[in-house]
Amino acid sequence: MRNIIRKYHLALGVGSLALLQACTTVTHPDPADPWEGMNRDVFAFNDQVDKFVLKPVAKGYQWITPEFVDVGISNFFSNLKDIGVSVNGFLQAKPKEGGMDAARFLVNSTVGIAGFIDVATMIKLPKHEEDFGQTLAVWGVPRGPYVVLPLLGPSSIRGVGGYAGDAALHPLTYTFFFANPGVSWGAVGIRAVEVVDVRADFLGAEAVASEAAVDRYIFFRSAYTQRRDYLISDGAAQTLDLEGMDDEDLDESLYEDLE
Repeated sequence: MRNIIRKYHLALGVGSLALLQACTTVTHPDPADPWEGMNRDVFAFNDQVDKFVLKPVAKGYQWITPEFVDVGISNFFSNLKDIGVSVNGFLQAKPKEGGMDAARFLVNSTVGIAGFIDVATMIKLPKHEEDFGQTLAVWGVPRGPYVVLPLLGPSSIRGVGGYAGDAALHPLTYTFFFANPGVSWGAVGIRAVEVVDVRADFLGAEAVASEAAVDRYIFFRSAYTQRRDYLISDGAAQTLDLEGMDDEDLDESLYEDLE
């Protein structure tokens, strides 16, 4: 039930942003997106991959997976990420949050049966959203130009460094590189399931955005930037500026609710 409510709120939020964006006319290029031509080409490529590969697989996954199993799988992947979340909390000089996230991982990995049951939330251990991109921002690294990465989607120059740091903090990365071949390919399969699980959870919200947005590229760019600013400021009030938003922020704002 909790997962269903989160998805409802997510779809509602995306719909509101999309309607606002539909009323916004972009009359000049965004200086934060100097590579817009190239980014639009990559965005179109990603859209085609999503349309013909990822979305059909996600729909099939959603159709055959019972709700409680879907929730358990999402909890499992969220628990793995809590390792990196905890480390980034400490790196951002947030020892209390870092300690809470470390405790979440320990509780859910044991009592929660490898994280499939979110026992930590039941005992009032809140989940935080910290990643290495936010850590770089706290350390003063500038965002740099907006960039759309093949398959990975919206990012920035700083965000690319964030991806690398997050990969270094993810346990499946080491399983892939240092385990025997059978286990390594098993790690690849697990990551593939994670991608499909996240995409399946995003189906409803993405449909609302696609129908309401006048320009999908501008909408997702704006969403990404707003979301990143929200995370970096730890939820401090932001001025909604859909004309100047980057894909980076809304996209991640949406994924935070999904996770």
